[in-house]
Amino acid sequence: MFSLLCLLLCKQSVSKIVDVPKLAFGKAKLTGRLRVPDGINIDSAFVKITVSHPISGEFVKYKALVDRSGNFSIDADVETAVSYIRFSTSLNPGKPLFVKLKCAANTRLDITYNSDLDIENITVEPSIDQNDMTRYYGLIRKMIEYSPTRKREPLYDKGTEDFLEYARSLLSEILTVVKNDTLISKELKSMLNNDFRLFFYKGAVFDYDKAMMANYSITNGDKEKKFVIKEIDRSYYRFLKELKLNDPQYLYTSTFLEFQKQILLDKTLAVTQIGETDISNWLSKTKIILSDLVGFKDGLYYDILAANAYGRQLTEELRPLSEIQKKNILKYWGNKEIAKILFRKNKEVVVLDKLKSPAVINDASQIAEDRIIESIVSKHKGKVILIDLWATWCGPCLEAMQRFRTTKNEFHDKNVVFVYLTNSSSPRNLWEEKVKGIGNQHYYLNDAQWTYVMTFFDFQAIPSYLLFNKEGILVKKFTAFPENEYVKKMIDEQLDRPNN
Repeated sequence: MFSLLCLLLCKQSVSKIVDVPKLAFGKAKLTGRLRVPDGINIDSAFVKITVSHPISGEFVKYKALVDRSGNFSIDADVETAVSYIRFSTSLNPGKPLFVKLKCAANTRLDITYNSDLDIENITVEPSIDQNDMTRYYGLIRKMIEYSPTRKREPLYDKGTEDFLEYARSLLSEILTVVKNDTLISKELKSMLNNDFRLFFYKGAVFDYDKAMMANYSITNGDKEKKFVIKEIDRSYYRFLKELKLNDPQYLYTSTFLEFQKQILLDKTLAVTQIGETDISNWLSKTKIILSDLVGFKDGLYYDILAANAYGRQLTEELRPLSEIQKKNILKYWGNKEIAKILFRKNKEVVVLDKLKSPAVINDASQIAEDRIIESIVSKHKGKVILIDLWATWCGPCLEAMQRFRTTKNEFHDKNVVFVYLTNSSSPRNLWEEKVKGIGNQHYYLNDAQWTYVMTFFDFQAIPSYLLFNKEGILVKKFTAFPENEYVKKMIDEQLDRPNN
């Protein structure tokens, strides 16, 4: 769920983060070597990195095989002069590292493993404190799994200020995990605080209705007791001022791009889609909505928010920029980094858009839960059908779709249909936005329908998949997305089979 940063240390012999983060259009190179004891086979071993793109608003993943000597090399698009990435290897995938990349430069990372494939030594240039590199994920995990020292109290029947004060207090308590760590650098503590603060407010506070339903479920002993969630207005989001969002250090955090999406999508804030509106006019209207809540009227933050508004169209809908939008971008940003980044992303989307199938939203509200799959299969009989059970909040689901996108396009003119099922755990407005970029057939199931499907096919997690042949017979079911080649082979096998 997180591809957050790794930070630098406080020793003078190692570089620190003392610079102001800057936007940058370009590439960064990561090279290195995995060293293992004699006798350990590293054939088919690979490395993976995740790079946060705060302007186009996406996490971009790269994977590279290592050669027989353990060497690897990755060229990654970046959007900031310095980027902090998640690095992992197939040798020890449970121990990711945080590595610093520089635009137009090379980072060299050598890792030595012992016979148990635990990391024995790390050499990195530019140098980074190894505690910062290795401890980050453990600290994040501790904060996510943190159990409050005080009993959770009912807040669903109190005012919003009571809830916000409780949230502030709980966050402060959780952040002691970072404060009390004596091994990581001062810089990393600051970055962890920034990132987790955004993560906390995005997940636990931003959606007030969801937060109150969760609080009601946890603290209400009388399950028959009914309550009405208080309606909120713009003033609820006054907590945004506490975050000091105009601080450019947020560019170093990965949660920032997700937080921006939350602001752009929120129905109460009601920030309009940028569309073909002149950027200056759009910003003027947006500042009327946000300035008193975030605590400032000008700054880089607003330019990034405007760029993120275009990023939503490019990355979520996979819809290229119109000619008017291109002119608006050039008029406002000229040849600056934001324009370069958006135009680079647009080139990718133009290619994908040519093969993308339009999204079709199907109404399943009147279908009995035990007839959902039967109804879908009968609608597409004579075609190979791959059904994907997913959710907007499911990181592995979204990653799988992104990985499979190019391979799926290879079936564009073939006798295959792709069907996507989700349920009310995915916010409807966010779901409607994401399906535009996914394309193909979509169903938004109610809880009874979803539970039946998951139970009937004995699925315990998502993403999960059902593959039906052209006769409508289930031939495969599996959880977790395998490699593209494996799924492609399964579909091709069914396409090649003669009809009965």
